[in-house]
Amino acid sequence: MARTANYWLILVILPLVGWGAQSSPSAGEREAVSGDYVLKPQDLIRIQIFQEPDLNRELRISQESSVALPLIGTMELKDKTVRQAEELIRKLYDADFLVNPQVNITVVEYAPRTMEVFGAVTNPGVIVFPREEQLTLTGAISRAGSFSRLANKKAVTLKRTLPDGKIQTWIVNVDELTKGETNNTWPLQPGDVVTVPERIL
Repeated sequence: MARTANYWLILVILPLVGWGAQSSPSAGEREAVSGDYVLKPQDLIRIQIFQEPDLNRELRISQESSVALPLIGTMELKDKTVRQAEELIRKLYDADFLVNPQVNITVVEYAPRTMEVFGAVTNPGVIVFPREEQLTLTGAISRAGSFSRLANKKAVTLKRTLPDGKIQTWIVNVDELTKGETNNTWPLQPGDVVTVPERIL
């Protein structure tokens, strides 16, 4: 009798273990793909529906922040976190197709987020944002090898293209930033261009 009970217990546990192994990201992935991560165009995501393998997809979010899924068609993910996207997909499938579906989203590949630093720095060029982290003006300059000997730290230019296509420009005194004389850390956005001029000798 005890052997029979153990046999049925194994049959119940094995499917649950298999689902966990299939859908749960590794410890590193769980850290990288938090539910609060905001999905972005060109992110490559894996969408898994528990016990519905025909509906599983691995696809890249379009430039318009949309994806196309079986049965529910094209859906908008603009400004949605991973958790919000999972809930949205769950509701859409639950409405007409599945009963209380379980949805899991994993970010397989992050969209590249870059900006540029030019001028009087050691290694001018393209700077990649840290994954899921903010990048500040001083952080970007540091990633570009820091200021060269002739850099004018008091007149660093930051240019940003706004959603309407206009370019906004700021002149920043980085000396004040490094000395802690201002509370503005100047967080950067993808596409920003920073130029460090040389001092006039």
